[in-house]
Amino acid sequence: MDIEIIRQRAQKAISPLKQAELSHSTYMPIFMSGKRTSGGRRLPDYYLLYFLLVDLLGFRNNGQWEKTSWSVTVEFEGTPFLIAHRKFGLGLFGLDGPNFESTAARVASCLHRAVKAARPYFDWRAQVAAEQAHLNVLNRSSDLLQHLQFHLVLYDARAAEADTRNDEVIKTQISAHAWTVHRPSVDLRREARHYAIAAIEGFFSWTEHVFIHIAILLGAVTTGKEVNELAKAEWAEKCKAALDLTDAADKRFYDELAELSRQLRNFVAHGSFGKDGEALQFHSGAGAVPMLLPHRRSKSTFRFGSGFEFRLEPSIALVNAFMNHLWTGSRSPAKIYI
Repeated sequence: MDIEIIRQRAQKAISPLKQAELSHSTYMPIFMSGKRTSGGRRLPDYYLLYFLLVDLLGFRNNGQWEKTSWSVTVEFEGTPFLIAHRKFGLGLFGLDGPNFESTAARVASCLHRAVKAARPYFDWRAQVAAEQAHLNVLNRSSDLLQHLQFHLVLYDARAAEADTRNDEVIKTQISAHAWTVHRPSVDLRREARHYAIAAIEGFFSWTEHVFIHIAILLGAVTTGKEVNELAKAEWAEKCKAALDLTDAADKRFYDELAELSRQLRNFVAHGSFGKDGEALQFHSGAGAVPMLLPHRRSKSTFRFGSGFEFRLEPSIALVNAFMNHLWTGSRSPAKIYI
């Protein structure tokens, strides 16, 4: 990428707007009491303007001040303005006068044209930053954990109520010789099943996010490029980056959770067809036969689908056990930060 060519294009696009060389007596009234313009409310993002004006075009940054991150003085056909990123956001400020707002609108138009011309430069800056370690990785684990815990609480409540009302039968007479029979526990277990599936989906979503943060704190990934690659990887790769598979407990949880992910999560994610013929039956003299025959069932099966029933209790028990195990050993300090 030829930065000089991009600089020339941006310089042409921003014209006639240019750096303002103001005396102290002219600058201070604008800085201290300049009026925020309506045109300044439609400026490009603050970081794009900073990269454009300060980095690419070499405009002078007036520096930080109380409640001001950075500011640049510009001039449009003799009228000075101040572009400043302040506590209440980015703004274009100037001294009120004839054609004040119309001139400010033209300044905003110049800035938008220049930002458009400088887009390749912004992409280059982002690419360079991604290869370094001076980055923030947003932590959304709290919201994801609340989603998981919400469904776990509802599952526990429905499952417990179903057990309590297991023997309850409600009979309703609909005619002289006919009654309907309803067992509340059936509906409650159905609801518990829905909440359990939602909880497990939420668990894998939460762990995919948390594993990356743990990997960062453990030093397994150190640059934005590595974080991005891990974010695009499968759940199993994220898990390996956070757990120590030479540890027996970590390895056991990894194996069981990987099986749960493969059997249950993939089944749900792929429209309840799964990847192993869970939704298939073949014809025979015995009738319709599930493609997944019982002899393929293992002790670690959590599967639900054709021929197999999803086992709620061991699946949820595994999720709860791992949530406690995750913050043990070398990962224990990570809980404070995550």
